[in-house]
Amino acid sequence: MKIAVFGAGSLGSLVGGVLAHAHDVTLVAREDHARAIRESGLLLEGAFADGPSRVFPGVTTDGTDLEADLAVVTVKSFDTASAADALATGSVDVVLSLQNGMGNEATLASRLDGPVLAGTATYGAVRRAPGVVECTGHGDIVLGAREGGQSVHAARVGEAFAAAGLETTVADDMPRRLWEKLAVNAGINPVTALTATENGAITAEPAHDLARAAARETARLARACDVSLSNREAMAELEAVAEATAANTSSMHQDILSDRRTEIDAINGYVVDRAADHRLEVPTNRTLAALVRTWERGRDLR
Repeated sequence: MKIAVFGAGSLGSLVGGVLAHAHDVTLVAREDHARAIRESGLLLEGAFADGPSRVFPGVTTDGTDLEADLAVVTVKSFDTASAADALATGSVDVVLSLQNGMGNEATLASRLDGPVLAGTATYGAVRRAPGVVECTGHGDIVLGAREGGQSVHAARVGEAFAAAGLETTVADDMPRRLWEKLAVNAGINPVTALTATENGAITAEPAHDLARAAARETARLARACDVSLSNREAMAELEAVAEATAANTSSMHQDILSDRRTEIDAINGYVVDRAADHRLEVPTNRTLAALVRTWERGRDLR
């Protein structure tokens, strides 16, 4: 399969690098990362193999005029619209979002003609240096039709991912899974980012109750949006992810360490905005969103 990975940062480089073992992959990356990959290939380190492996995908800094059977979008949520506009200049059969936050699939679908799939990824990934990405923890990829139900496109993509060695599930309940992931991210990301701690910090006090409150508010909002996600299910997934990734640095924590804009608007900020539409109170998400946005404004990132 001919695959373009649009947004080859940490996760995009890891997924694209593994896919390159079995498919024709092109990464859309920033200049320093792209230059290193052109010169020496992409070095995959960490949990995927007995030792480091080097792959040689195609790479570009220009996401326009791409031709691919599949485009995997892994850009930050605030760059989704520009990524979609770039993809629209090329010829891509199917698009899969593997992004944090909510609303990305709708943004892609509004700008592209072909089918847009939703997906989640729980692999831990850190870009250690230009041309080097480390898998910091095994996980899986779940993908399917963004509105739920069966999809022949999702089945084909799932087979391609599995053939390359990625743990992949094709699901028919992606709306619920996206809200479940949002509940987890709402609890883990801002708390670890604001406190400079790893994911395991939310499994104990004083962060435990705070993270659970954010996830619980998100689950309540999901039900208001006609998505069946119980508080118990959201809490169980939060605990499971935090324990499985206890040593990992969340993506929002990575952003703050690098003085980059975060995806707070598509995570806790999304919960706040949608809750207002349903006249629900989400005080924990509101506070966490306000604190991260204050940090961003203090760094002139907003």
